[in-house]
Amino acid sequence: MQTLRLNKTTIWGRLPAFLFCAAVLLSATPRVFAQTADPLVVRRTAADLLDRIHQAAQQQNYEGAFVYQRGNFVQTSRIAHYSTHSDGEFEQLESLDGKPRKMLRHNDDLYTFVPERRLLVVEKRQNKDSFPALLAVSGEQVLSVYEPKLLGDDRVAGVESQVIELDPKDAFRFAYKLWADKKTGLLLRAQTLDPNGQVLEQLSFSQIRIGVPVDKAGIVNGIRNTAGWTVVRPPVEPVDMAAQGWQIAPTVPGFRMIRQLRRPMAAREAGQPTIPVDQAVFSDGLAAISVFIEPVENNTRKEGSGNSGATHVLVKRRGDFWITLLGEVPQTTLQQFAAAIEYKSPK
Repeated sequence: MQTLRLNKTTIWGRLPAFLFCAAVLLSATPRVFAQTADPLVVRRTAADLLDRIHQAAQQQNYEGAFVYQRGNFVQTSRIAHYSTHSDGEFEQLESLDGKPRKMLRHNDDLYTFVPERRLLVVEKRQNKDSFPALLAVSGEQVLSVYEPKLLGDDRVAGVESQVIELDPKDAFRFAYKLWADKKTGLLLRAQTLDPNGQVLEQLSFSQIRIGVPVDKAGIVNGIRNTAGWTVVRPPVEPVDMAAQGWQIAPTVPGFRMIRQLRRPMAAREAGQPTIPVDQAVFSDGLAAISVFIEPVENNTRKEGSGNSGATHVLVKRRGDFWITLLGEVPQTTLQQFAAAIEYKSPK
């Protein structure tokens, strides 16, 4: 699950002992239910819920504020989303912490405002799984690599929700815990869990109103009234990485390539041509992995790896190219992806 595009989410502060014990007791019953339910019923219910989550993010009208937590990093954002039969989707996403940022969207047209620079970035939306959206594939496809558990009911921001946990069937991905509105299926909270069940990242509504009237006027006016802003339209184009000589055939089950793009990056010295950066994105429906390939050029980058919350990064050099892998997966998964990348000079 970046500042405005929050790709999917940390451990809550310590509770007083009596509250902690009460929380453990209250959470025991749903877990017993998950262990005793018919596995076929659990799978069918989970697949339906995942599909409802995907549809609700696109079709429901909602306004609220949500919090993204990763380690000591916390960011609050405000969102308004409206779906119309005639004009499609309208959305406003605004950061409430740090430097002001505002994103307006009409369907796939994305407008990002950077006030301190009076800069407006206009581009096509590439990622369609931003919170509270979730899936890049169907619920059934997700369950080919995740095992579902139904954990009963809970409340998030005052809204009755259904809780589901998705445990990986292998060591190539993390577990997820999701809270969805019982009435509409809208995702209210999403947690990414490590193998010990500890929360790596969390996205959660702190306030939410679902089923609000459509109020798209502010979004439409914001998109139209751009006088005084410097408008930048980054050139992004589809690319055939195989035609460029790259063979990326990862053996990690469940991950499918969903898009390939080329983005020109600014040259390091004035007057130099831009540097092409190719990106291939893979997804298993919940986790995503990006593979970036760019010429080495003259820079001081080094091979290495790192992580922040659930997101890991791996940088490797392959001949005259840097290969950067970034994803919400364990480091070993990126290593396996990297081992499956081959380059043959195009004819």
